[in-house]
Amino acid sequence: MDSRLHLRDILRHLILEPQGFTPEHAANGLHSIMCGEASDAQMGGFLTALKLRGVDRQPEMIAALAREMLSNALVPNLETEDKNREQYGMVVDIVGTGGDGWNTFNISTTSSLVAAAAGLRVAKHGSRASSSNCGSADLLEGMGCSLNVITSSNVADLLSKYRFCFLFSSTFHPSMRYLAKTRRELGFPTPFNVLGPLTNPVSPDRAVIGVHSKALGPIMAEALKILGRRNYAVVCGDENLDEISIAGYSHVWHIDSDGEISNYKIHPDDFGVPTHPLSAAAGSTLEENKATLTRLLSNTLEEQDVAIRDFVLVNTGFLLYVSGVAQSMKQGAEIARQTLESGKVKSLLEGFSKATQELQAQEKVTSS
Repeated sequence: MDSRLHLRDILRHLILEPQGFTPEHAANGLHSIMCGEASDAQMGGFLTALKLRGVDRQPEMIAALAREMLSNALVPNLETEDKNREQYGMVVDIVGTGGDGWNTFNISTTSSLVAAAAGLRVAKHGSRASSSNCGSADLLEGMGCSLNVITSSNVADLLSKYRFCFLFSSTFHPSMRYLAKTRRELGFPTPFNVLGPLTNPVSPDRAVIGVHSKALGPIMAEALKILGRRNYAVVCGDENLDEISIAGYSHVWHIDSDGEISNYKIHPDDFGVPTHPLSAAAGSTLEENKATLTRLLSNTLEEQDVAIRDFVLVNTGFLLYVSGVAQSMKQGAEIARQTLESGKVKSLLEGFSKATQELQAQEKVTSS
C-alpha cells in the first residue's frame, strides 16, 4: 500500500470497507494529518469514524497511531559529551490518561518530583489541563518553571543536573497542532485521548501509566508490549481512577522484561499506608494546588494534606518499585516518605525552576 495516501482515501476505506481497515491505514491517516494535508472536515470525519469503529479498543491500532506520532516527534538526544545513551542511565515517567472525572490533586506530577529527588531520572511528559482544573504544566508553571523553553537540545542537560525534566507535549509533538482544534470542537473522547502516555519522545525505560477505565488496562498494556516497552506497569484504581488509589484496591497490568503481562491487585496496605476517601485528595484551583504542593515540599502539612501526602507516597513508591530502586512496595513508600521529609524535593524543584528561568532569559537576550 502507498504509505502516502491522502486522508480522504484513508477515510473512504474506513467508512466503506471497515473490515479491511488495518493499523497501517490508521497510521497513514495520521501521517496525512501531521503533514498538514487534511481539511477540518476530513479530520473530524477520521476521528469520528475511528471512535465508532472501536479503534480505541484495539491495541494494534493504538500502537500504530502512537508509533506514527513518535516518528514525527522532536526526540531529545540523551547523549552528552561524556555519556552515550546507555551510560546516561535509566529514564522513567509516571503519567495518566486523565479523563477519570475524579479531579484529584496533581499526584503524578508531585510523584515525579519525589521520585527524581529519590534518585530516579524522570522525563515527565505532560500538558495543560483538559479534563481537570489544574494540569501538570499549569502547576509547574505556577511554581515558577518556564516550560516553553525546554527543547530537544536541552533536555539531556536538565535531566543530568536535576534528574527531572518536563516535556511539554505541544513542544515535542508540533505536528499534532493540526488536530487540536478538531479534537476540541468534537466534544467527545477519541482514540487520541489515550496516546499521550504512549508517546513520551524520550521512550522511557520504565514507567507507571494510569488509565481512566479498568477495561482500558489490558488494551493499553498490550499496546505497550507491541511498541516494545518492557518493565512498564499500567494501573487503574478500582473507582476507574487513572492512578493508584488511596481509597482501596487498584488493578495492575505489569509488563515484565520478557514482555509477559501479569495482572494483579494492590492496596495501600501493601505500601504501609492508610486508606483515605478520594474526596480527601481532591484537586482544586491552581492557586490552592500550589499552596498544597508548597506545604508538602516544605514539610509543613495541615490536616487536609495528609491524604494527598499518602496518595503521593503510594504512587511514588510503586514507581520506585517498578524501576528497581525499591525491593518492595512498602520500601518504595518509605523511601518516598524520607525523600519528601528531607527537603530534597523542594531543592530539586527550586533548582529546576531557576534553570528554566535562566534559559528563558538567555532566549530573550538572543532574540533581542
